[in-house]
Amino acid sequence: MKGTHIRPLRHRDLAQVVRIDAIHTGEAQRSYWMRLFREFLGASPERTRVALAAEVDGTLAGFVFADERAFEFGSEPCGWILEIGIEPAHTRVGLASALLGEAVRRLRADGVTTVRTMVRRNNVPVLTFFRTNGFAGGPYVQLELVDEEYADV
Repeated sequence: MKGTHIRPLRHRDLAQVVRIDAIHTGEAQRSYWMRLFREFLGASPERTRVALAAEVDGTLAGFVFADERAFEFGSEPCGWILEIGIEPAHTRVGLASALLGEAVRRLRADGVTTVRTMVRRNNVPVLTFFRTNGFAGGPYVQLELVDEEYADV
């Protein structure tokens, strides 16, 4: 990927991240991204957090957020890929895989041995992306109970 540079995200990248995410989700979620930027870019050294940008020819073309977490029910601390987004003009060229690989490398450098993510089961392109990059079904099954009043929303 000639002309590609992976670097830490900066506060000034916020507008581009919101724009890229809105392309994929159909909604500009500025307050969500502001919160994530505050959490990740002002992170304390006690917790592993990764926030990376991919630049192509000097323009932000993608991003990834990952961190280390421990959950209930006996789950050991592990890495989580929380968000990954790529400018549509730069899909299918390995940019997302490069970002994912660098995030995993940084998590592993801090001692993380397992990395997880969650994907909607009907989002075949994203499932395929993660499977192509070595992810497989894990030992846990997510279950939920939805308030019937909001079930069709």
